[in-house]
Amino acid sequence: MATDPLLIYPLVLIVGFVAGTVSGIVGTGATIILLPVLVFAFGPRAAIPIMAIVALMSNFAKITSWWKEIDWRACAAYAAGGIPGAALGARTMLVLPPSVIDIALGVFFLVMISGRRWLAARNFKIRPWALVPAGAAIGFLTGVVVSTGPISVPVFTAYGLVKGAFIATEAAASLALYISKAITFRSFGALPTDIVLKGLIAGSSVMAGTYTARLIVERLSIATFQRLLDVVMLISGFALLWAAIR
Repeated sequence: MATDPLLIYPLVLIVGFVAGTVSGIVGTGATIILLPVLVFAFGPRAAIPIMAIVALMSNFAKITSWWKEIDWRACAAYAAGGIPGAALGARTMLVLPPSVIDIALGVFFLVMISGRRWLAARNFKIRPWALVPAGAAIGFLTGVVVSTGPISVPVFTAYGLVKGAFIATEAAASLALYISKAITFRSFGALPTDIVLKGLIAGSSVMAGTYTARLIVERLSIATFQRLLDVVMLISGFALLWAAIR
């Protein structure tokens, strides 16, 4: 673990900006990029609650970047199941073996690369009510593990959202989940003031990258955007499997 603030914070800010830019383009991926640096800088025990603060700020930046394109009906349905799910997941985080969850999620991400294409080819759509149980399941997993960002990709794309509408709606819905998770962490004393300050520092650079990303997303074709989603899910899947078996 790094100890020199002169090295720690510039590293966190630089990587946070890159993570925010990537996440702002495809809607997810910030945790994959930033978490290893947070673990290196502050240790694994502090990295998870710090990342919770970062996630709040990242989602807020996405919401304000694409405010007019948010599908509030989808957001409300997803959050209705996700808020209690995230609280329950955060409470049981220390009980369940994280390696098992990492393996399951890693396999799921890899399968859904082809699964998303298969569903899209058949024009498969999900109705708003289906977002409630999806939000509950993903919310629970979000509470248990550090991030399940890519798992929401097939849910919202099957609902019919792409580009700015996907990024903003997923962020608005996920913001409710992370608030629930952060409140639960706070109630168990896992968010002391120093952790909150570190989260705010890291989150500020992620927000800057997220706002920068809008300039890129506006120039992307839908096909390119969907290919980038597949790349993020591929990386996420292998990263989780690696974390589980190492």
